[in-house]
Amino acid sequence: MQDALRTRIEGILGASPVVLFMKGTKSFPQCGFSATVVEILRRSGVQDFQTVNILEDAELRQGMKDFAQWPTFPQLYVRGEFVGGCDIVRDLFEKGELTSVLAPAQS
Repeated sequence: MQDALRTRIEGILGASPVVLFMKGTKSFPQCGFSATVVEILRRSGVQDFQTVNILEDAELRQGMKDFAQWPTFPQLYVRGEFVGGCDIVRDLFEKGELTSVLAPAQS
């Protein structure tokens, strides 16, 4: 991965405690998995989170796959740390564990 792209990604992650790289935006998700994670975040009480539409930037989309070593979207980050995709986020939510994962972002 290029240093400039890595720096850009780290800048995005540093700009907000909760960042969701997704297809579409939180007001207009463009896939069911992205919509699911947005809804889970809202149900978990996270109203202020940044979304990044990876459909608008092919370089960023590929860069995020390399950065996280995760091939699919959405990708959720809390305080710059990769949490996971839709299945992991849904599983954490259903087990009641997502609140503790999100806690560092609420402080």
